[in-house]
Amino acid sequence: MENFEIEVKFYLPEVNPIRRRIVELGADFKGRVFETNLRFEDADTRLFQKKSLLRLRKDIKTTLTFKSEPPFKDDEFKTLRELEVEVSDFAVMKHILESLGFHEEQVYEKWRETFIFRDTHLCLDTMPFGDFLEIEGPKKSIKELASQIGLKWHKRILLNYLAIFDIIGKELNLGFSDVTFENFKNIRFDLAEHPGLLDVHAR
Repeated sequence: MENFEIEVKFYLPEVNPIRRRIVELGADFKGRVFETNLRFEDADTRLFQKKSLLRLRKDIKTTLTFKSEPPFKDDEFKTLRELEVEVSDFAVMKHILESLGFHEEQVYEKWRETFIFRDTHLCLDTMPFGDFLEIEGPKKSIKELASQIGLKWHKRILLNYLAIFDIIGKELNLGFSDVTFENFKNIRFDLAEHPGLLDVHAR
């Protein structure tokens, strides 16, 4: 059985107006959590070369996720094959992956507020480099909801957070690869001051 993740992101210069609009629509708030994500790679970087992601995430639970490209091209939404399973122990799962020949390649952190509205998930994500809204669900529902919230469809982002970080890292000539709040604590960066930085990647 195929499992596909279908989503888009929007950069949010201001979070509160968007949060208020989501609440006004009647979305069900599911809580706010802090995430630690570990991206794993093999010795030959074959996952990266295949545009795949092997991730171990810890928030209030631990999940192991594998993402890969779908068998079709989608220029309007970020669509990926996704396999995900909850595991009982973060440290043990990390050790299993390392024993299988994978190594921890990159760490990334975020604060995530989750809402559910009908058949969509909305995630207000605070990354070390800015705030974003991620909308996941059926394509028609995503487009309708983005419009209801007042977001401009042509401003959608189809990149994952690590790809966004890569662009920002090159723009600022950053000397680190882990996307942590500690690494960004002395870095002032406002994506709104870099118009067009992600536009070319948003279609």
